[in-house]
Amino acid sequence: MNRFSKKLLTGILFLPAMLIFGGSLTSYAADLQRFSNVSLVNNLAIDGDSFFAEAGEKSFHVRLYFVDCPETSASSKSDAQRLREQTRYFGLSRATRTIHFGNEAKTFVERILAKPFTVHTAFASALGRSAKGRVYGFIITADGDDLASLLVKNGLARTHGIGRKTPNGIPRDEMIERLRDLETSAMLKRIGIWSESDPERIAELRAEQRSEDQELKDIQSQVKTAGFSGGLLDLNTVGKEKLMLIKGIGPVLAEAIIAGRPYKTVDDLLKAKGFGSKRLEKIRPYVVVGKE
Repeated sequence: MNRFSKKLLTGILFLPAMLIFGGSLTSYAADLQRFSNVSLVNNLAIDGDSFFAEAGEKSFHVRLYFVDCPETSASSKSDAQRLREQTRYFGLSRATRTIHFGNEAKTFVERILAKPFTVHTAFASALGRSAKGRVYGFIITADGDDLASLLVKNGLARTHGIGRKTPNGIPRDEMIERLRDLETSAMLKRIGIWSESDPERIAELRAEQRSEDQELKDIQSQVKTAGFSGGLLDLNTVGKEKLMLIKGIGPVLAEAIIAGRPYKTVDDLLKAKGFGSKRLEKIRPYVVVGKE
């Protein structure tokens, strides 16, 4: 095993295949339904793990089980946060490279699904920004391959997200392990997005993300315990004591926040004494202005 492989394996700390904010691993739904001779529908919303499909008069927005491909844009705050998390997971130096590989995954899917394919879905909701909603599904290509597995094998996705028993009877946990093995193989071969991973920093970057995720969970728990049911603090109404529940906000900064009212957006905190862009980003997940 070469130097890169040893460092990469040492640094890899697989995140559990679960939703970011502690959701269930399994998509509990009805039996899977099978749709054959399905076609890919060209749409701006298509990416590596989420796309529109059409089977006769039936159309749906499919989100793949088990895997997560890099984002292809950062047009919203949630996209930017997810992009940052993916960049850290893959050990990349810049988010722009993560987007690059997101587009690579999109192109890969468009090529693989150019021929009619099969969809297995129970129509379990996958949320997302689609006006008609997305549904979780399995995609079997014209060559009989599982699309999620192909994406991971080619270094264009990670093992992450909701899962369930596969159409051919593989239990959820076993499927996760198979995908993780494919992911490790892609890392060691340095293919796809793993070709630009930094083995010197990947463990550090992932640890940083886990720390932020835990901090968010802690503050949500503290705020809930303190009696604030909404989970976010309104900068224009919250009291000093609750502001001080946020890590890094002491009495002086809490008073500066209160003194800077009223705020039209969270970004207006930059006008408050003692606030710079770095501090603002650390507390942004915990605060809101009105119904923002």
